Amino acid sequence: QVQLVESGGGSVQTGGSLSLSCVASGATIRNYRMAWFRQAPGKEREGVACIDRYGGTSVADSVKGRFTISKDNADNTLSLQMDSLKPEDTAMYYCAAGFAGALCNLMKYSYDYWGQGTLVTVSS
Repeated sequence: QVQLVESGGGSVQTGGSLSLSCVASGATIRNYRMAWFRQAPGKEREGVACIDRYGGTSVADSVKGRFTISKDNADNTLSLQMDSLKPEDTAMYYCAAGFAGALCNLMKYSYDYWGQGTLVTVSS
């Protein structure tokens, strides 16, 4: 059983930056595909970025060039650096872990464990 706890959310103005962290316990993230998802009010949960067991990454087109996903296997921590934030980035951000399969993807149904989320609000 993997427990995931996100932190780092907050309120920023357009163009600002935030860094999200997700600390895992109960298992080592080295063995999992890891990802960040987000869900805005009234919208479906969508994939933002993922990282596979070997460090390969994939980023949604909507955040490409602005968001960077990384992980630290030693600290069992997943991170998301968010730069040039826009009001449309406002959402609850969730960390997720998937066991089966080596390569990552942004399909929410392929992830097994989820954190409680951290709220990001970007004002214009």
